[in-house]
Amino acid sequence: MADFDNRAIRATSATSVTDAGLKAYMLRVYNYMFLALLITGATAYATFAAAVTTDPAQSAGKFANGVMVTSFGALLFGSPIKWAVIFSPLVLVLLLNARIRTMSFATAQIAFWTFAAIMGVSLSSIFISYTYTSIAEVFFVTAAAFGGLSLWGYTTKTDLTGMGSFLFMGMIGVVAASVVDIWLKSDMLAFVYSVVGVVVFTGLTAYYTQKIKEMYVVSDDGSVAGRKAIIGALSLYIAFLNLFMSLLRLMGGRR
Repeated sequence: MADFDNRAIRATSATSVTDAGLKAYMLRVYNYMFLALLITGATAYATFAAAVTTDPAQSAGKFANGVMVTSFGALLFGSPIKWAVIFSPLVLVLLLNARIRTMSFATAQIAFWTFAAIMGVSLSSIFISYTYTSIAEVFFVTAAAFGGLSLWGYTTKTDLTGMGSFLFMGMIGVVAASVVDIWLKSDMLAFVYSVVGVVVFTGLTAYYTQKIKEMYVVSDDGSVAGRKAIIGALSLYIAFLNLFMSLLRLMGGRR
């Protein structure tokens, strides 16, 4: 009887250690993700502020909606450099996904923060296309939806693995359609891939959260656990931003 009690105590103690470690790991993932979003938002607004002006004497021309741009803005939005700004985040995220598992923890951190800043430059034009109020409103809607879906992905007992392949195919379709629409500029196509994007990235939020939870191993050393946290944060960061952009295209107030 005493042996049984001791085994039960040891099992309970081990479970408590695992639960505490898992909570700390998941908190680390979310902290990295939120910091990356903060870097992206700050970089996006700083880029926008440097690219536009209300002073005709500093204007180098006009952009969409009659917004006056500085020489930096003309270079960023009106020269061939705009293609690098548009496509560099896509190239970087593919490289990160391919190589982040073999990087050191410190290198993975630097790569992640750099990617977040470059993404901010790429997203700076939303401040030209949409009102500040609608951007803020859609951000909070996205945060609420993301929080609920991520919590469900963390707590659900349902195995979400089966939906992963369909969501990945949907994500590829959304990315391909958005790239094509850069040239077509079709309102109908934008509406369709935005609606599909909301469905896909809400599903991926729950799916990624469950997979990140399953990646946790109590015996991981600091470097391995840190790299896993960066990988998880990158996945959730991408899901959040794409959900935000899909909702912004559907709900955002145009200037």
